[in-house]
Amino acid sequence: MPTRATAKHPHDDAPDTAAAFRELAALPPGPERDALRHEIVEAWLPMADRLAGRFRSRGENLDDLRQVAALGLVKAVDRYDPGLGNAFESYAVPTVTGEIKRHFRDHMWTLHVPRRVQELRNRVRHASQDLSRTTSGRRPTVAEIAEHAGLSEKDVRTGQEALESFSALSLDAELPGSDDGCSLGDVLGAPDPALDTVIDREAVKERLAALPERERAILYMRFFGDMTQSGIAEELGISQMHVSRLISRCCGRVREQVMRDGEA
Repeated sequence: MPTRATAKHPHDDAPDTAAAFRELAALPPGPERDALRHEIVEAWLPMADRLAGRFRSRGENLDDLRQVAALGLVKAVDRYDPGLGNAFESYAVPTVTGEIKRHFRDHMWTLHVPRRVQELRNRVRHASQDLSRTTSGRRPTVAEIAEHAGLSEKDVRTGQEALESFSALSLDAELPGSDDGCSLGDVLGAPDPALDTVIDREAVKERLAALPERERAILYMRFFGDMTQSGIAEELGISQMHVSRLISRCCGRVREQVMRDGEA
């Protein structure tokens, strides 16, 4: 864009757009203002690209980071007030950087992680990088990281766990060191079907205890003693048909009472 002056900021890719911003602030909404706004954004895009490049080793595509940085730059241009007397660069750099960090926080984690844990992860990572320059031949200890970062050892361990949890591992991924193709999904547990049995037993326990003694004895022999109806009939000296009716009637009564209790 045609700059309003030839003076330069300390960085080669930081144009002097002070006059352009003052003109932009004075222009009413319309095509002329939109064109000048576009020129200013284009002039500062190299700075936004440079800021995006600082995050290129964190697992995100650089082109995507450049787009995020450009979005942050547009926000900075729209919100900047030249009347406050501050240089645009001092306002734009934290705005663009914040937009990039927000992108990592909101879009790069496979699972939602509390912001506090994400911040602990960053502090632990920076402290580990600083200490690795002075602790030759070994990794810094938890205590050293805690002292350097001003954190408790518990928070350091939380941050270290988050360092390993940036992305999720597929359940079909082969386990490290596995020679038989065993995947993570093969070793995960499953709901115990016996839990439903426990719930059912607890639900009917009180109602079974309230049955007459003979009915309780018949149900016990049938369902716990695994006796046949003819065997129960012979044991009690009654007909098999009578046993069948008693079992059906008791089960129906207990079922009805348990269902009624569940609705209460």
